Order: sequence, then C-alpha cells, then structure tokens
Amino acid sequence: MNIASLRAAAALALVIAASAGAAQGTPAPASQATRSEQRAVSAALPPEGTRDAADAARGFLATRKDPVILAANGRPVWNLDAYAFVTGPAPETVNPSLWRHMTHLKRHGLFEVTRNVWQVRGFDVANMTVIRGATGWIVIDPLTSVEAAKAALELVNATLGARPVSAVIYSHSHGDHFGGARGVVDEAAVKAGRVPVIAPEGFMEEATSENVIAGGAMSRRAAYQFGTGLGPGPAGQMGSGIGMGLSVGTLSLIPPTDTIAATGETRVVDGVALEFQIVSGSEAPAELNVFIQPEKTFLAAEIATCTLHNILTPRGAKVRDARAWAHYLDEAVTRYAPRSDTVISSHCWPVFGRDNATAWLAAQRDNYRWLHDQTVRRMNRGETMAEIAEALESAPPPGNGTEWSTRGYYGTISHNAKAIYQFYLGWYDAVPANLHAYPPDERAVKLVDALGGAGRTLALARGALAAGDYRWSSDLLQNLVFAEPANAEAKALLAESYEQQGYQAESAIWRNQFLSAANDLRRGRAPTAAVQPTDLIAALSTQELLDSAATRFAPERPGPRGITIGIALTDRGESAALEITGQALIGRVGALPASPAVTIKGPRPMLLALLFLKQPVAALEKAGLEVTGDKAALQALIDNLDPMPQGFEIVMP
Repeated sequence: MNIASLRAAAALALVIAASAGAAQGTPAPASQATRSEQRAVSAALPPEGTRDAADAARGFLATRKDPVILAANGRPVWNLDAYAFVTGPAPETVNPSLWRHMTHLKRHGLFEVTRNVWQVRGFDVANMTVIRGATGWIVIDPLTSVEAAKAALELVNATLGARPVSAVIYSHSHGDHFGGARGVVDEAAVKAGRVPVIAPEGFMEEATSENVIAGGAMSRRAAYQFGTGLGPGPAGQMGSGIGMGLSVGTLSLIPPTDTIAATGETRVVDGVALEFQIVSGSEAPAELNVFIQPEKTFLAAEIATCTLHNILTPRGAKVRDARAWAHYLDEAVTRYAPRSDTVISSHCWPVFGRDNATAWLAAQRDNYRWLHDQTVRRMNRGETMAEIAEALESAPPPGNGTEWSTRGYYGTISHNAKAIYQFYLGWYDAVPANLHAYPPDERAVKLVDALGGAGRTLALARGALAAGDYRWSSDLLQNLVFAEPANAEAKALLAESYEQQGYQAESAIWRNQFLSAANDLRRGRAPTAAVQPTDLIAALSTQELLDSAATRFAPERPGPRGITIGIALTDRGESAALEITGQALIGRVGALPASPAVTIKGPRPMLLALLFLKQPVAALEKAGLEVTGDKAALQALIDNLDPMPQGFEIVMP
C-alpha cells in the first residue's frame, strides 16, 4: 500500500481518539434496513471455529505501557488503544464480519513467531519483522514513520535485550514499509557499510515516483479511502482492513545498498541465510518476499494477508496485474510453502503449521485466479465491468465459505473485477452513449429535469431510503446535489444514504469512503495540501520534478511562449532546460540549452522553491539564486503554474 500521498491528508483524530468519543458530526443510528442486513450477514458468515483467534494472539510477549506514541515536539502520532472499543458483539452500525476482523487486527505489541523471529504488530498500519542475527537485529519493513519505528525497536530491545540493528530489508516500494527507516538505523552506519539496506530491484524509482505526477488527486482520494477525517468508533472509522490506521509521524527514506533482481537469489545477512522471491508487478511495482531459511519461515510481504487486497486502489494508482499476482502465489505454494512451518506477512497475523500455511496461500492464489479468469471470461462474452462486478459479487470465490482471509476487508470483489476489466480494456464499455457523455454536473441538471425536478427527485429518493435501497437513493441524490449544490435537504438525505451504506460495508475502506462522504456533506471538507516528505523529494530525479511541474502549467493563461530556460543545479552538478512551447512545458535533463532566454543557477532547493512553492524570482535572487537574461519571462512562467493542490470537492460539484 502506497502511503506517501496519504500523509498530507492524515488527521490527528485517527491517532488521538481512543474510543467512540471521536465524533464527526452527529451520526445517524442504523436504520431498520441496515439492522436487517447486519443480521443476514451475521447468519451467513463462516463458522468461527477457525485458527485466526489463536494465531493472532499466539506468541504475545509485551506491549508499550503508554499507548500514545509522540513526536519530538509532543504531538501524538499513534495511539495503540484507538480501537480498544472493539469488544463484545458487533454494534448495529458495523458489519459483523468487519467487527470480527477488527477484534483480531487490533492486537498490538511484540509477538514471537518462531525461534529468532518476531513481529511488532499494531504500531502502525504495517508490521515490523525482526530476525536475530549473529550481531544484531535484521529489521524487515520499518513501518511508516520514524516515531513508530523507534517505539517498536525500543519495545524489542526492552523485551529481548538490547542489540544494534545489523541490517534493514524493504519488502516493497510503499511508504508504510520503509518510512520509519531512520527510526531504527543511522544513515551514517549505512553509508559506512556497517548496515546493509536490501530492497527489490527498481525500489528507489518506484518508491519516489508513484505519487509525484498524480499526488494531488491521490492525496485527496486517499483521505476518503483511509477515513483520515473520521475518528475511530462504532459509527466512525474501523481501521483499514489490513491494519488499524496509519501513524502520522515523520516519513523517511534511506536508499538501499543492495538490490534483489530475481527469484532464488540468496544472501547471508548477519549470519542468517535468506532466499528471496521477486513478486514485482503484483501488489507493488517493486516487491520481494523473504524465506528465512534457518527458521523455515516465509514472509509473504503483501501478496498474501488476512484479506482480499486491491487490484486497483480507490485512492488511485496504476492497475495491478491479477494474473501475475496469482502466478506469484502459486510459486510461493509450490516453492516455499513445502519448506515453511510458518507464513508471515507485512500486515495482519501469521499462519502457523505447514499444512495450514500451504492451504492459506493456495486459497489466496485461487481467489486472485478466480477473480482474473471469471472477469476475463465474462468480458470476452461482452459483459461490461459493472455487469461483471455484480455477477461475481453474487458468486463468491472458492473458499469464501470457510476461509476468512479471502473476504473483502480491504479490496472487494466488485472493485477488483472492474479493475481487471480496466487492465485489459480501459474505462470504455463500447456503448457509444458513454463515449461522449455529458460531464457529471451538466448531466445531473438534465437528469433531474427529466425526472420532474428537484421535488420529484427528492420524493423518489425518500422512497428508496424508506425501502432500504441505498444504492438507488444515493444515485438519485448525488445527481440532485450536483444539479443543486445549495439544496440542504438533498445533502442531508445523501449523507444519510451514504452513512447506512458505510455501516453495512464489510470492507473497511469502503466504509471509510461512505462515511467520509457523509462527513463532507454535513460539515464541509477541510482543505489539504499535497506535501511530500523531505527524504522522498531528495530522492526524486530532477526529470521527475520537471515533469511534475509541467502538469501544473496552464497554457490558457497569457505568458511567454517559444522560449527556453536554462537550469544549472550547483549542488548536484546537473544541467537542465525548460522549453515553453505553445501548449506545453517540456523539461529536459542533460545539458544547458544553446540560447536560453533566461538561465538560473543555484542549488536544487532553489528550483523547488521556484517551481513548487512559486516563490517570486526577486525574493529568490536575494536568497542567492543567480538569474541572467529575461527575468520577466521567468516570473511569467511561474505565474503560469497552478499552485500545489489544496484538495478538491468529491461529493459536491
């Protein structure tokens, strides 16, 4: 899961709320239709006689006495007890399957997996795995933030005896698996060669690039996916499906010193023999699994967890390859499961016992394979993505009657089926009416008028609400809100409709999206800015920075055209150019242009201040930036750039 885009939207309500007392307005109670749906879900759930409760609790050693982890300035970044309210029977406002899932997921502390292998779970959305090496701790996936990782390592040392960190391994290129690196190791020790940092090939490029171009949109959408404006509670946020929530401390990045390129590669790390499986292109574009040979323990990273994952995340990303994902899991079943007494993941709890672990990985494999093959089968006979999603939702995959980990607590059958369709065919369903449809706000006006006006639309929506048909009521009301943004009754009813759908959702992130939408309708959205952590910015290539700036160029504004700007970055020894054509801003790295209209010279932070913070040219000159040539043209270019995204409306036009 990529976290960098989320951090700008993260709200302290998620961290400091320890119970249902964290409110987001006045949530409605569960309706009669929702209560009936929850009872039906409860009656249809698999039998509880599974291994999950025992596996989630097994090996517990200790946890922090103070549940609140603080930043250096005293700001809370994580609360271990934020989900302490999850106990007893499920309330009417939470899907009983999701409630059951959270009773296991909320556990936190240091857990022994097997001899010489431990995990710190519940200190962030991900797990930190610790292996005893000959001289120190080998840390796999040091969480999202420096503060959470530091607290996790302190617990390890206090419980097992203090040792230095002798190696760090990043399983993949998402921020919740590397962001806490500086909390467990000093970069000076890495640069001196004393502590290796191992990652899959392509890690640095993927870790820094995914959110640069689309960071503004991802940041806003991620706030809905993870419910960052909601407080945990029976009528609020219920975790993320693969973990509780996300720590909101400092994200860091220490570049790897060694990379793994192929499955079967081995390393002896601080005396421990490790074998790696490359699974890039599945859950992350750069990802590896780890077989800890002496302890017969297989880390499946994030290709297998306690839930169905996302083929396409609601926050937005490139669609993942479900077929490749299933193949990687099959390779894990045939190559690593026969040698593994335990399978662990970078989220959730372990699976103990060779037979159990093999069956668990096979069930995950079959789930993704079923999703892929049945989507493609239906796609090839002409069904659209919506039709396929509806059909597959009513035909549960193999094992869903007995295997809890194939259920959709994070990803869902519906969303994933549409993603697989998109992977092959894109968004267009081949119906010409959809080829050039009206945009949402214009279509909404026409639709409401066709239905007989706002009064008639409200009446239809009230009828759907009363009947418990929340899908139809929200469709009607969302169109009415787009047609008449000031219609208070429509907004209130739409919030109610979204709220009930959130209560019923088995997926934690579907719940978050529905409840976040209701929250925005009732209270309005809080502005957010897409801010990238310092280490990620430093690791970005200059080409990526120039390309990102180009996505904010507004050609409809007056300004210079047909000119080139030279850029000399004194701290990196790089030369670059920006060419302003008639309609685009083109960035090139490699050499100064032959005849630039203007040239700037200085360290890269000056370029960032100019292109991203839109600092005036004159002010940066006073700060040391050298500018020669047409300064007015340079300032005009800066004026042509949109400011950094501050968020946008989702449920309002």
